[in-house]
Amino acid sequence: MAITTMIQELVKATPFIDTHEHLIEESRRLAAPAAGDWLYPCNDWSYLFMHYTQEDLRVAGMSRDDLARFHAIDVDPADKWRLFEPYWPRVRHTGYGQAAMRSIQMLFGEAEVSAGNVTRITDMMHELQRPGFYGHVLREVAGVESCQVNSLEAIFCETAQPELLYQDLSTVQLGSGLDLPKLREQTGLPLETLRQGYEAIDWYFERYGAQAVATKNQSAYERRLNYDDVPAEVAAPLFERHAAGRSLSAREMKALQDHLWRYTVACATARGLPVKMHTGYYAGADRMPLDRVSRNLQDLCPILQDFPNTKFVLMHITYPYQDELLGLAKQYSNVHVDLCWAWILNPIATKNFVKEFLVSAPANKLLTFGGDFISVENVAGHASIARQGLARALDELAAEGWLSESAALDLVEPLMRGNAWKLFNMEHKTSVARAKAAGLAAVA
Repeated sequence: MAITTMIQELVKATPFIDTHEHLIEESRRLAAPAAGDWLYPCNDWSYLFMHYTQEDLRVAGMSRDDLARFHAIDVDPADKWRLFEPYWPRVRHTGYGQAAMRSIQMLFGEAEVSAGNVTRITDMMHELQRPGFYGHVLREVAGVESCQVNSLEAIFCETAQPELLYQDLSTVQLGSGLDLPKLREQTGLPLETLRQGYEAIDWYFERYGAQAVATKNQSAYERRLNYDDVPAEVAAPLFERHAAGRSLSAREMKALQDHLWRYTVACATARGLPVKMHTGYYAGADRMPLDRVSRNLQDLCPILQDFPNTKFVLMHITYPYQDELLGLAKQYSNVHVDLCWAWILNPIATKNFVKEFLVSAPANKLLTFGGDFISVENVAGHASIARQGLARALDELAAEGWLSESAALDLVEPLMRGNAWKLFNMEHKTSVARAKAAGLAAVA
């Protein structure tokens, strides 16, 4: 079925507000990569197949040793083709594979990747990498108005491009994955008591809360999301013992994490910051405990009830448990749903999710794109997939009689940027970013 031209053209012309990336700073991409650097191990064509295609390559049969060589800094780009070739046909049509290939097509004009062009692709990557190339890739190629970055390098990244790369404040090290040495180093506090633990958390919110667009927590990779309401009188002695270097049992550590994480939620709520939560599928290979993933949403229900004034952004459609997420979005006024990563996890399931969401839950609660990439180039291919899927979803709803064509057209701008603009208070955050950019320019 052909997509209605008006819907397709409007989706193509409308910019995304990209609500989730892990992009490293442009300055780091302009510098040489470092052997063993998991965020930037090489700077050749294989880097475009690292995050996330490498996971499909591993699941398709590539050995860990060959995968390490594929991304090694000291292996010639042409030689890497021999490692890649046997597995590429197996993963070429996954969402990960398609995002990588579409990015290469959009940026470098190569229809396919082959032994004959991997060196040329590498040369074109290097030619692209000049000051300002992030803005070119994101705005001019991917059609992204701005990004929201969850830095994997810092609790809060003071980016050199605040008007392009808006930042999340990560709360993992502040509570659910408490990192006292890091907090002591950055805040200068002794962190011996629970009160000082609160002061450290307050320090981050006071320092970065105005710039941050949200908080982000991906603790679902390490634990269940059943953050119990632990009283301060229970948490205080646990904090003191942990700070003194004495061991806590798993149950005691959970209680301390629970208390501190809830404190970060209260801080975010007081500052009007949405709370982003990883839910669902795990990045990587051979490590996902499905029993824990399946309980993400039921574990969050008490949290949603205890913090009715907090805007929770539940990410990745909780794949593969997206039906339960539809129920939460319909039931809870403080739940917002983010399709970040989902389009390349399973583009057809995500297209169907959009259709079901729009006939079951309020449309203002849906955010439709976040690339979720470390490598900026791959955002372009992912955005292309998202546009195709979103246009298809709206077209099918219109063709099936669930929406009029005019109603479908009216949904495009809110779904692609308007909902995010309002949820993350982007009018104010943009003014803060411009002031920050002006200050950086004055210093330069």
